[in-house]
Parts: sequence; structure tokens; C-alpha cells
Amino acid sequence: MLDAHQLSFHFSPRQPLLEKISLHLAPGEWLGLSGDSGAGKSTLGKLLAGQLTPHQGSVWVDGSPLPRRGLRPVQWLPQSPELAVNPRWRVGQILKEAWTPPNDLMAAFGIEPEWLTRFPNALSGGQLQRVCVLRALAPGVRYVVADEISTMLDPISQLTLWQALDGYAKRHALGIIVISHDAALLDRLCHRRYHLAHGRLGTTLEAP
Repeated sequence: MLDAHQLSFHFSPRQPLLEKISLHLAPGEWLGLSGDSGAGKSTLGKLLAGQLTPHQGSVWVDGSPLPRRGLRPVQWLPQSPELAVNPRWRVGQILKEAWTPPNDLMAAFGIEPEWLTRFPNALSGGQLQRVCVLRALAPGVRYVVADEISTMLDPISQLTLWQALDGYAKRHALGIIVISHDAALLDRLCHRRYHLAHGRLGTTLEAP
């Protein structure tokens, strides 16, 4: 279980961004998170993944505090994949930084073998995003925060990405938080969803 307890965060003490946020995510569950631009969705995702430290509250994974070192069991995937990779590394090295995924899984995510010898700037944004998603699925990862990860993809590539991620999540009981402005996407993918506004989570909405 991924548990966030009373998370609060601010960039300025006089302007709190998130106030006493609590949520839980079970293994294999999909949770949607919507909200206006600037509401703090990405900040919450970074807090859950340990990339930011809350000013109050804590994050626990399977009964233990979120570790601060080594491979984190919660991975945050940003909207812009070029910000998450070393531009001087070839794609194969970027993947091996976390793990060596099997060929069938690479194929499921639409990753071509010849991409591995290229540098990130030789791939499109959508191609690089698929590489980043696959890198985040290393053994030991239990939860993924997918922050607008399909925004730059065409409809067919979006379908391929979400189907591949869904199949992997079902086989490995991976819990996923999907951050998106697309309510239809959240309804289609998620078991529950929240709306973030004014620093707080709105009422949980059950997927239809």
C-alpha cells in the first residue's frame, strides 16, 4: 500500500500549495488525479515519489517510510521526458541505468532495437517517453505516478502505451496514479479519482 499522511508543502510560507493531503493506493489499483494548472498535481506526484520533501506529513510504502536512497519503489514520470534523461547517454545506457528489460516488454511498448544506440535528441518526444516509462518499471518499483505522460503522443501511440502499462500492472500488481486534465482518460483507466483544488483533494469519484 502507498500511503500519504497529511502532506503539506509550500514554496512560500505565506502561500501554501498543498495542505494536509492524505491518500492511499493499493497494489494493482489505478487512481486518477485532476486539477487546474498550478493546483499542485505535479508537486504532489514528486512528494509521493520522494523527489520533494513535505514540510509536514509522511509517505509510507508497504508499511515502511519511503526510502531516500537507492531505487525508489515509487517512480514519478514527468510530462517532458527530455528532462528525465542524460542527453550525453545513449538510450541503451539510459535503460540499463535502472534495469535491462526483456525484449518482449520492449516490443509491447513499441521500442525498436535500433533506438538503443541513439542519443535522446534523435528520438521524438513520444518515443523518448516510452523509453522513460519502461525504465521506471524496474524490479522493485511498486508504484508509478504518470504525470501527463501521453500528452505528446498521437492517438495510436497513446493506446499502445496505456495498453502496455496496463498489462504490466496487472501481471506485477503495480499501483498507478494518473495525473491528467483529460477526464475521459481518467474515467477509462482509473478505479477512483480525486480532484485537487485550493491545496486539498476533493471527494473521491468512483470510476463509472
